[in-house]
Amino acid sequence: MDHYDIAVVGAGLAGSLAAIALAEAGYRVALIGPEPASSDGRTTALMDQSIEYLKKLNLWDKVQPVTAPLSTMRILDGTNRLLRAPTVNFRASEVGLAAFGYNIPNAPFLDILRQRASETATLDRLTMSAVDFDLSDDKARISLDDGRDITADLLVGADGRRSPVREAAKIAVSTWSYPQTAVVLNFAHELPHQDTSTEFHTESGPFTQVPLPGNHSSLVWVRKPEDAAATLALDLATLSRAVEDRMQSILGKVTVEAAPQSFPLSGMSAHRFGKGRVALVGEAAHAFPPIGAQGLNLSLRDAMTLVDLIGAKADDNLQGDIGDRFDSRRRPDIVSRTASVDLLNRSLLSSFLPVQALRAVGLHILSAAGPLRSLLMREGVHPGSAFHALKDGLREKIGRKSA
Repeated sequence: MDHYDIAVVGAGLAGSLAAIALAEAGYRVALIGPEPASSDGRTTALMDQSIEYLKKLNLWDKVQPVTAPLSTMRILDGTNRLLRAPTVNFRASEVGLAAFGYNIPNAPFLDILRQRASETATLDRLTMSAVDFDLSDDKARISLDDGRDITADLLVGADGRRSPVREAAKIAVSTWSYPQTAVVLNFAHELPHQDTSTEFHTESGPFTQVPLPGNHSSLVWVRKPEDAAATLALDLATLSRAVEDRMQSILGKVTVEAAPQSFPLSGMSAHRFGKGRVALVGEAAHAFPPIGAQGLNLSLRDAMTLVDLIGAKADDNLQGDIGDRFDSRRRPDIVSRTASVDLLNRSLLSSFLPVQALRAVGLHILSAAGPLRSLLMREGVHPGSAFHALKDGLREKIGRKSA
């Protein structure tokens, strides 16, 4: 029976990145799961902290050619409500960055990770499904659908919202749904996007254009389920005109490049993010609507935290309480991000006038208050940095007064 230091179940973006990071830390890793579907037309916006981690893993040189920088992030009120919010522009240059992050198409990103996994000496890629788990001993036992069993000192669940790893660890979840469906597509446009992502806030949710290389962009259009179904039924020419109209023609003529995909929106949070010899990463631990480029960035922080927690390979690093320690480390970040995305999404849906007023006032303050806007941008790019910057600023002020 083969034994590994760490077994990662789930070979999507989160699982592949976690497996590569753990193997680079010196551990013998098994990455288990069928190859993901190659037809994923979605894109992922990775913020600066995540890009720095890709550089650390020597992945960035391969990834960068298929990306587009996000230098400006703009929020526009696209509603017809009585109380409308002002336009807010977040510019990376305000916080000393060339770009907040980069937008990456999922399919080529997965191809790059697949190639890297095959080149990593301490990483074994097992392209079959895990069908059973035994966590009763001092090792995790994983049964594969080809009849083999393997064992590992640490089991990482990166196997999605219906995670069998999470179920085997007897970790409960809280789930909720939204009356929304995300329509996802890529399109070409006549005018350059100037590395600007524009998010229109509408009554049914965000309509978010994100740059791709050249005069191309990706789109996440959150709609009511019945409206999403009608959108999917449009021919490409009619859909192109609908996208252009919704964007107020700010990028000129629009040409949708392929049939759109759709995904019902819901949220999920595990009650624990680790337990015993199990750690949960990605959508096995947390899932929420595609707002504010939080999803994979949060998943990458799961991987970063796990590598930091166990450190470089040593004989006694993989003890039986790793999952519990991982849960304690990840809880503040995951809980706060999940709550903030849920609150923002529900505020867009609310027809309650005071809620609309609070949202409009909040965006007006961000538009007018440069220092507050900078703090928010720093927090979005490097979580925790806004608190430290505020603390350092107060300490400096106190020091000047006492001098």
